[in-house]
Amino acid sequence: MKTISSLLLAALLAVPAFAAAPPLTVAVFNFETTDTELRDAGPKLATLLNALLSAEDGLITLERAELEKALGEQELGLSGTVKAETAAKVGQLTGAKILVTGRVFKAGNETLAVAKIISAETSRVYGEIARGNANASLADLASELSGKIARTVTTKGDTLVAKVRPREERMEALKKSLKAGKRPTVLVKIPEVHFGTPTVDPAAETEIGLILRECGFTLVDAQSKTKPDFEILGEAFSERGPRKGNLQTCKARVELKIRDTATGTLIVDRQTSVAVDLSEQIAAKTALQTAGAELAERLAPKLLK
Repeated sequence: MKTISSLLLAALLAVPAFAAAPPLTVAVFNFETTDTELRDAGPKLATLLNALLSAEDGLITLERAELEKALGEQELGLSGTVKAETAAKVGQLTGAKILVTGRVFKAGNETLAVAKIISAETSRVYGEIARGNANASLADLASELSGKIARTVTTKGDTLVAKVRPREERMEALKKSLKAGKRPTVLVKIPEVHFGTPTVDPAAETEIGLILRECGFTLVDAQSKTKPDFEILGEAFSERGPRKGNLQTCKARVELKIRDTATGTLIVDRQTSVAVDLSEQIAAKTALQTAGAELAERLAPKLLK
C-alpha cells in the first residue's frame, strides 16, 4: 500500500510546472523590400514568421489585426523603419515586449532576409539572417529565420526584457522623482469593460488612485465637496488572448484624458499591457492593473508641473 507521502509526491510530479517564466509577447512587423521582384515579400514573410513564432514555447505573437487596431494601418505600413528609439512607444501601444522587423532583398545570386529583434523595454537590438539561392521560397527563409529569432529571444531574454522591480522599489523611485511641495487634489474615474461586460471594481482606476495617494495626492470623487485640481477620466477594457498550454493570456488597454480644471488644459495618454495567468479573470485584471501602474508613474510628475 502506498503511503500518503508517496501519493503526494506522485501527484506533485504529475502537475505541470506553472511557476515557469511567463511567455514573452512578440509583435512581428512587415519587412521592408525595395526589389521589384520581391514587391509583396515583406508582408508575406512577416505573416509566415508570425505563424511560426506563435508555435514556439515561451512566445506569444500579436496578430496583425491587433497591431492595426493599436497603431493604425499607416504606421503599420512604415513598420520596416521601426527603430530602437521608437520601440518603447510601440510597446506602450501594443503591449509587446519584443518587436521583430527587418528587410528582405536579393544580393547577387542570393535572397536574404535580415531580421532586427528590438526590445521595447531596454532598446537592445539583435540581428539574425536567413539566406537562400535566388529562387529560395519565402517559406524556407521564414522557417530558418523563425528558428534563429526564437533562439535569440530565449537565450538573450534577460537583456531584451527589463528586470521586474518590486512594487516597493518602484514606488520609492517614483516618490524620489517628484518635486517637493503641495500635492493637488485628483478625481479618478475610469469605467472598465471586460469582454463586453462592465466590471464592478475597475482595476486600472484602483491602481492609479492607489499610487497617487501613496505619493501624497488627495483623491476626491463626484460626491466630494472639494473641487479637484485635476480630473483623470477615460476608459479601460480587456479581452481574452490566445492560450499557451494551461496559461491564459489577456490583453488590456487604458486610455486617459487628464484635465486641469483651472485652465482646461488636457493631457492625453494610453497604455496597453498583456498578462498571463492560469485564470482568465486574473490575467485580465493583472493586465489592467499593470497598464494603470505604468500610466500613473508617467503622469504623477506631470501633475506637479
